[in-house]
Amino acid sequence: MTRPITLAICIYLLSCSLLSAQEKDRTAQLKQLLKRFPAADTNNDGILTEAEVKAFRTRIQRGQANRNRKPKPTHEDLKYGRHERNVLDIYIAKSDTPTPLIVYIHGGGFVGGDKKSVSGRLIQSAHESGISVAAIHYRFVSEVPFPAPQKDAARAVQFLRANAKKWNLDTQRFAAYGGSAGAGLSLWLGFHDDLADPESDDPIQHQSTRLVAVGSRGGQTTYDPNVIKEWVGGRAHEHPSIFKCYDVESIDQLSDPKLQPLYDEVSAIKHLTSDDPPVYSIYNEADGPLPLNARPGQGIHHPVFAKKLTIEMDKLGIEHVYRHVSNFKGDRDLDMLDHFKKWFGMENSPGK
Repeated sequence: MTRPITLAICIYLLSCSLLSAQEKDRTAQLKQLLKRFPAADTNNDGILTEAEVKAFRTRIQRGQANRNRKPKPTHEDLKYGRHERNVLDIYIAKSDTPTPLIVYIHGGGFVGGDKKSVSGRLIQSAHESGISVAAIHYRFVSEVPFPAPQKDAARAVQFLRANAKKWNLDTQRFAAYGGSAGAGLSLWLGFHDDLADPESDDPIQHQSTRLVAVGSRGGQTTYDPNVIKEWVGGRAHEHPSIFKCYDVESIDQLSDPKLQPLYDEVSAIKHLTSDDPPVYSIYNEADGPLPLNARPGQGIHHPVFAKKLTIEMDKLGIEHVYRHVSNFKGDRDLDMLDHFKKWFGMENSPGK
């Protein structure tokens, strides 16, 4: 009987020792947490308890949820053109003076996507800075090929400018951003010559399409399949949407020289001139050669699109802020918004 009792006592003492060590470790952790997050000490007694840590975590999570919650549009599904997808939403910031405007253009390979994918966090942060936000739909190439989406994006900007006084918008401070296809359209808008037509019978077309800033998330700076093949390699130029964009059925048809003028027209980089706006770009696709077994379309968000753009923008002395997620750990929405604020000439922005 003596041996089992002795063993039980040893096990008990060992567990107590381990528990004591764990408690000491946790006490040290709580002290470190208190240094990093003094607001968690709600009773200000200089000691952080487990209950206070749990309550602080809950407050942070609720705050994050509130930041991500999307406000209801001030005006929803406003018609800016004749097609059923020529609609937009606008989220107007409260301000005594006209506000800058950021236009969100959704991605989806020009065959899908929705304006409701606009970031609620970006809208709320923009509103806190006195910036309004719009989100647009545009025609899909599965129904009408290029350059229908480009024309729709331009008309949406013109429509917003035509109603600027009604919605308290500053027509001199318009920006656009999007992901993938929406980024390509934003870049195209930013670089293309002004499409205002003062002779048109349509007063909306009298308005300017020019922007003062552009944001690109994984955007394509060219939609020329031959250039994409050269820049990216693999089979990126065989993205399924590319055939619908140009209303062709085979890869061989994409080599038709008759398509070159259209390739040039819809490719943003072909329109770049010294009077064009600065660009904020962020990419998350791997920055390197494609694998030998790359599937059709793989690489269509490759960082090489941004790198080629940087070369051309540097030649013209235009600012291009390039980020890659592999070495950028900040908040993408807020980082882009801070640069937009800088380019809008607002305070509390990078370089101010």
